Amino acid sequence: MSLTLQPSSSQARLTRSARAAATSDLLARLDDPACSRRQVEDEIIRINLVVAMQEARRYEGRGIDKEDLRQVASLGLVKAARSFDPTLGTDFLSFAVPTIRGELRRWFRDRGWMVRPPRPVQDLQAGIIAAQDTLVQEFGRTARPSELAAHLSVDVDQVIEAVSASGLFTVDSLDVKLSGGRAPHDRLAFRDTGFASAEARIVLGPLVRELSSRERRILELRFFQGASQAEIGEQLGVTQAQVSRLLTSICRRLRQRLQASRRGTATIRPDLDPAA
Repeated sequence: MSLTLQPSSSQARLTRSARAAATSDLLARLDDPACSRRQVEDEIIRINLVVAMQEARRYEGRGIDKEDLRQVASLGLVKAARSFDPTLGTDFLSFAVPTIRGELRRWFRDRGWMVRPPRPVQDLQAGIIAAQDTLVQEFGRTARPSELAAHLSVDVDQVIEAVSASGLFTVDSLDVKLSGGRAPHDRLAFRDTGFASAEARIVLGPLVRELSSRERRILELRFFQGASQAEIGEQLGVTQAQVSRLLTSICRRLRQRLQASRRGTATIRPDLDPAA
């Protein structure tokens, strides 16, 4: 059978009671040996296709294409019609609706996640959705996390974690304007100077390791700890002027060695540096 994903106008206008009565009449024909079970099942599917579309709409807006939802809901309806046993009950929709919802939930569980949480969280969320449908009829309102936890025999924290995972079906763009006209990336932005200095650290690292421990200490105090030349002189027991000359010499030698390494020439030896 070629399944139409949109019910006809006449099918859509049927009331729930009229649809249930028409389905019951079709189910009664299954006892007639002259009737083709497949033809009866196909007619049941056509009459109740609007129910599948209604169930598909319940899951829209969660990151799954509407057409995919309709296809999955239609598949659930077909499965329900093919497997329904009228000897166990005559209310077809009481069997079909949970079957359709089960297909939709499995689809979301397997393909609907933008950020996939652990499988136990996925399974628990499917159980919560089913429990909510049951408990809302019992309480006449949406069940609380504690009530869901008691119904499912799990901890409340597990329920809260699974419910919060529902937002993982879709993600918002960092460019979407929020209240106040600011986008999320405006609040997340920060300046990280480490990226700019990363290359310099990689290139200069081997050259700095060739310096004496005293020279490396001077560079550390000046460029990493932000010490002044006078403060460096106090720690090393020299004058501020001597520290200035030492820094100039060290930086010049590093610059020369860097240029030499880029040209592929030999590294300049410290003892040949006239300023050493």
